[in-house]
Amino acid sequence: MKNSSNQIKLTLIVFFSLGIIFSSFRQETENSINESLKENFLPSNPFVILSDTTKKDPETGLIVDENLYMVKAQCTGCHSTKLIIANHFTRDGWKQKIRWMQANHNLWELGDTEKQVLDYLEKNYAPQQMVSRRAPLKDIKWYDLKLN
Repeated sequence: MKNSSNQIKLTLIVFFSLGIIFSSFRQETENSINESLKENFLPSNPFVILSDTTKKDPETGLIVDENLYMVKAQCTGCHSTKLIIANHFTRDGWKQKIRWMQANHNLWELGDTEKQVLDYLEKNYAPQQMVSRRAPLKDIKWYDLKLN
């Protein structure tokens, strides 16, 4: 009876020992696979994948640029930056909007800063070419639809 009890204890000790050894080996293998994946497929900075390529100002949502401060100073005193973000014009189109605001909403003369504002708007909020429709069909073969 005592001998069989010792055999059970010994068997349990062997199984627990093997379990610890195999689990530690498995963890090392997973770590080496993960390291290999990181080295071969992921960039060194994981935020590169998650971040947008265009940096935006957290306060306004506008694209960060060297002339952003001038746009914030000249534009956001009267209207939201969402008005800028929602529109895309050519340089001439933005200039016309400035003239319209000066004529109708008492926007002051921008003076020398107008060039910086227009440079920023032209560079970052120019018209975007969008593909919204498929190309027209060519060589269409029409047929008569026969009704029963």
